[in-house]
Amino acid sequence: MTERRLEKSYCDWFADVEVLDTTIGGLLRAQARDNGDAEALIEGLADGTSGRRWTYGELLADAERLAKGLATRFQPGERIAAWGPNIPEWVLLEHAAALAGLVLVTVNPAYQKRELDYVLRQSGSAGLFIVKEFRGNPMAEIAAGVAEGIDTLREVVDLQDEAALFTDPTGTLPDVGTNDAAQIQYTSGTTGFPKGVVLSHRNLTNNARLFIQVGEMGDKQVTLGLTPLFHTMGCSMGVLGALQSATAYCPLVAFDPNAALDLIEREKVTWTICVPTMAVAMVAAQKAKPRDLSSLKRIGMGGAMVAPELARNVEAVLGAQALVAYGQTESSPLITTGRPGDSVERITTTIGQPAAGCEVAIVDPASGEVVPVGTVGEIRSRSASTMLGYHENPEATAEAVTSDGWLCTGDLGTMDAEGYVRITGRVRDMIIRGGENLFPAEIENVLLEHPSVAECAVAGVPDPVLGEAVAAWVRVAEGESFDPDALRAHVRSEIAPQKCPAHWQQVTEWPLTGSGKIQKFKLVEGWSPAN
Repeated sequence: MTERRLEKSYCDWFADVEVLDTTIGGLLRAQARDNGDAEALIEGLADGTSGRRWTYGELLADAERLAKGLATRFQPGERIAAWGPNIPEWVLLEHAAALAGLVLVTVNPAYQKRELDYVLRQSGSAGLFIVKEFRGNPMAEIAAGVAEGIDTLREVVDLQDEAALFTDPTGTLPDVGTNDAAQIQYTSGTTGFPKGVVLSHRNLTNNARLFIQVGEMGDKQVTLGLTPLFHTMGCSMGVLGALQSATAYCPLVAFDPNAALDLIEREKVTWTICVPTMAVAMVAAQKAKPRDLSSLKRIGMGGAMVAPELARNVEAVLGAQALVAYGQTESSPLITTGRPGDSVERITTTIGQPAAGCEVAIVDPASGEVVPVGTVGEIRSRSASTMLGYHENPEATAEAVTSDGWLCTGDLGTMDAEGYVRITGRVRDMIIRGGENLFPAEIENVLLEHPSVAECAVAGVPDPVLGEAVAAWVRVAEGESFDPDALRAHVRSEIAPQKCPAHWQQVTEWPLTGSGKIQKFKLVEGWSPAN
């Protein structure tokens, strides 16, 4: 592939792959038939030990029993919402809903009353499946209050109450089509108002299968579920990727770096997916208390750029290769991904090449024309994993997906002659300083090279003269001090002076979306000239 060279920022080198007309339930039945005795699901407990276990045969039996109970209470095509942490019952509900022809609405367990009410109303959910409490959030209490005012919501079920969950299994399971809706996932809200992304069985299963193949994850392995199940990184790439490789999926109920490392050692985990902040925490925990992590081969990372120091530490301390990825919920989620063997430079300066089955182009946002390689434009993708649309929002769907099937990501980036893509920022996050366009990701990448910077975020803030000025928020590395003068000198030595932040602020924690992305709009909202 590297012998070919691009002149325009359009790459279809990896798009010519077979798209399978699969369904989630059909895949589970096939694995139970072919690998019924292989381990399928392992409960990861908060203390780093493992609990209950299912083989593929047992997982199908429980999923069908649950699905038949659901089929007595819900009609095919109805929506049911899952509101809970990474527990086995969540995975069972994902499979059971798929078997029963229901649409699973995935809900962040950190949501409060207003957020839950919005998702349930917008999705028209007829059922809500919850846990009583998670990390201090009184979910049963919130759910009871919300349910009183929603006419479409017929029942609220405790996922951990077996009698309530597994009702009379006499329902008839329908024939489910590959293009039927399987899930509605709400956009994580880095810019505010969430939209319900409708994803089909075909979208989700093909995206996850190709991720496993390209990443060379192997068959009949063990993967640790660190990313939340309500996000595509968890319930699609994790659960459905494991399903299609006869791999055991071990969801950790809540991320803790020591518990994660203990489970990797205990269960001989071979791969996992996380956001960079999780990897940073695991590196520190492994340094403090070494475990035998010899089984671990790959750590897929998305949601933010990977710092050079982190990529080196993942290999040196955790013994695994970092595999970068980029995507959006609207693409199930993968759009680009790294390949095994990518250099540290590729891992830390790009988001990989187009994912298998995906065309990627960089276009002028105004004209829609493909730009030359190396030129900044909007990243767009086209694949069998592009969403069916936004739930009951045709106007937003038309804005996001062109008439010929291109997903407009809203992200700015460049493509080089070998098809590697770099993120330079969001179309809406672009900083316009004195009429000049500046791209936050470029500045963030420079900052991440400084040894005192563990994480950073750059955004534009109001300026009475320039219109916008560059501001940087920095979380310093352990044992380091916050020194804006030193950081300013570092940036000035690497890039043009107008790109150097005029305002600096230290942070100890970030406002994050449920999937671990920094909510820059909240940083900007909290900024004042005195900072």
